[in-house]
Amino acid sequence: MQTMFTLDQKDLPRRWYNVLPDLPTPLDAPLHPGTREPIEPEALLSLFARTCVEQEVATDRWIDIPDPVLDVYRHWRPTPLLRATRLERALNTPAHIYLKYEGASPTGSHKTNTAVPQAYYNKLEGTKNLTTETGAGQWGSALAFACQTFGLGCTVFMVRSSYDQKPYRKAMMSLFGARVHASPSAETQAGRDALARNRETPGSLGLAISEAVEAARSGTGTKYSLGSVLNHVLLHQTIIGLEAERQMEMAGESPDVVVACVGGGSNFGGLVLPLYRAARERGRTTRFVAVEPEACPSLTRGEYRYDFGDTAKTTPLLRMHTLGHDFVPPPIHAGGLRYHGMAPIVSRLVEDGVVEPVAYGQLDVFASAVLFARTEGIIPAPETAHAVHAAVQIARECAATGDRKTILIGFSGHGHFDMSAYSAYLAGELARAEPADRVYVRAAAAAATRLYC
Repeated sequence: MQTMFTLDQKDLPRRWYNVLPDLPTPLDAPLHPGTREPIEPEALLSLFARTCVEQEVATDRWIDIPDPVLDVYRHWRPTPLLRATRLERALNTPAHIYLKYEGASPTGSHKTNTAVPQAYYNKLEGTKNLTTETGAGQWGSALAFACQTFGLGCTVFMVRSSYDQKPYRKAMMSLFGARVHASPSAETQAGRDALARNRETPGSLGLAISEAVEAARSGTGTKYSLGSVLNHVLLHQTIIGLEAERQMEMAGESPDVVVACVGGGSNFGGLVLPLYRAARERGRTTRFVAVEPEACPSLTRGEYRYDFGDTAKTTPLLRMHTLGHDFVPPPIHAGGLRYHGMAPIVSRLVEDGVVEPVAYGQLDVFASAVLFARTEGIIPAPETAHAVHAAVQIARECAATGDRKTILIGFSGHGHFDMSAYSAYLAGELARAEPADRVYVRAAAAAATRLYC
């Protein structure tokens, strides 16, 4: 029987945790896309809400969560911590497996944790409309919900491969009042240029970002909102790890291994950063495992260097692990993990040896997702399934060695809108999505370094 650990709403964290003062090595400054000099925070105000920019560079360890944001959070937070006892029995493992379940949010994923404060801050500052990109649709759904909540317009550029694969995500965004375009689109110059080069392109998050940024800069009363990568986004997500820390204490355990999927790094950072602080303060040794797809392996096969966040080279350059801003990954079903770069915070922690990156193929990931669904009755999103697969592998190692480890999974969202992917897998029709050629990835990264840094 599944064991659940829940917090009362009075225990909802009232502050986010800012890891920047506690990083082993400080982050390198973002660079201006034109001058390649360190960019001043004021230069970001044309795109982002002032409060988000201030949080991007904040030095305070704790940031208060505004009461109106807490009021919206209370619709689904605190989210439950579950122990996957049936999965443990199926694996015949001495390991204890827990999951922090973010599928309880109104849009079914962790993304709502940052969409709500970003919409709130923009509303306070008089913004009328927000633009954004989305891969699999979780982020677009979350921002559409948040904009509807605070009375803002919302325009979403959805990566074409996911736009075609996940029609119900598109329907959810439209239900919440968003305008949704397949990216590349004819709505922007960046999109038209991409279509002129290749009308059959599956699109990429880097290209969709270019379109959303262009639309924000050309619209009156319009700003841009990002669902991952940046410091303030990971900050908002730390409510996950702060709750999980208390819930693991309720369970009478502390995690030996924490696993979560990584695309841009938001759900991973949200779970891991507070637990990293707790482990360091208490002298614990904890493995933090970042799980990415073999088809888009920015941490395991990219390079750590400055690169643009978008294809059109309009964003500041960030020092991060990257496959190159023009990299277009295969159209795997984990659309939220098809990003060429990684959050600077997560990248820095990988470089410092705090975070251990691993990559898995799509078919292996879906095999573990099916096992999880059949034992625990919860269907993981394809992105989340990467974390599930890593946990299954670790639990099997424990079965072989007899080690009783405690494993915590960042369960970033449910897969109720991903039945086409599961249907294809069960029918034996899901493509393996061969990993990007190592020589190509390294050569592309080296070329980008020469051209743009």
